[in-house]
Amino acid sequence: MEITRTRPSLFGDIAHGLGFWTDRSAVHEAAAQGKALQLQQLIQGGAAVNIVAVDSITPLHEACIQGQTQCVQLLLDAGAQVDARNIDGSTPLCDACAAGSLECVKLLIQHGAAVNPPLFTFTPLHEACMGGNADCVQLMIDVGALTEAYDSHFGTPLHVACARQHFDCAKVLLNAGANVNAAKFHETALHYAAKVKNVDLIKLLIEFGGNIYATDNLGKKPINYTSPGSPTNICLAFYENTPLSLQQISRVALRKALGRRALDSVSKLGLPNRIVCYVLYQPPPDLDLDIDYF
Repeated sequence: MEITRTRPSLFGDIAHGLGFWTDRSAVHEAAAQGKALQLQQLIQGGAAVNIVAVDSITPLHEACIQGQTQCVQLLLDAGAQVDARNIDGSTPLCDACAAGSLECVKLLIQHGAAVNPPLFTFTPLHEACMGGNADCVQLMIDVGALTEAYDSHFGTPLHVACARQHFDCAKVLLNAGANVNAAKFHETALHYAAKVKNVDLIKLLIEFGGNIYATDNLGKKPINYTSPGSPTNICLAFYENTPLSLQQISRVALRKALGRRALDSVSKLGLPNRIVCYVLYQPPPDLDLDIDYF
């Protein structure tokens, strides 16, 4: 299932108090190209760091889109508005997450960037998942990003990760307690994984409690989006015809009860290490850590 960025413009008529409409400025160009010395000279010469182009993009947006860490630092130090929004509503943090620039993300957060922007649906966490940037996904979760943030077009970050087949991002989200059965128009992430024919994602989602019997608004289960005899069809058919073990049911139930607290709470329950590892989807301590757990 291919996701395309076709959201309607949210802020097409105003510049949000960031300055006057203009074509791309020398500050925009320097920020985008990573010309830190030139940017510094422009700032020292009195150039406006919050000047906006016709699409409401600020120099800070440009620097973040290109992952220009030094320019981001210069702009923020000069008073660039950290949560400025472009014509699509994206903030610089969204752009840094989309670019997979961990250092830019850290800088923006240090300067107070909103992790969960108000009145905004497609969050920085969605962008990190869209770009397949698992490290950014983890960092955003660590600083409080909402794993259940919902966009009416894209669904949750987990929907995005599965639609784009970013296994590592999906695993980070699930480990952090993301709701594996969250629905967008009754479609779960498992429906998405079936549509993109990704067996590894299907197995991952089911391991974390994905409901193989969930039906979408057309009354279809994930298996209904697979071709008879295909690897995804065989995989889903196996799970439909094979009851889950008691230990798997118990693991999913415990994880569901603990939610986002699972990673911190399980180790405090006084359980044997092997059980802790099992609940946290980690290899047992006596096994080679290079073994693929799934």
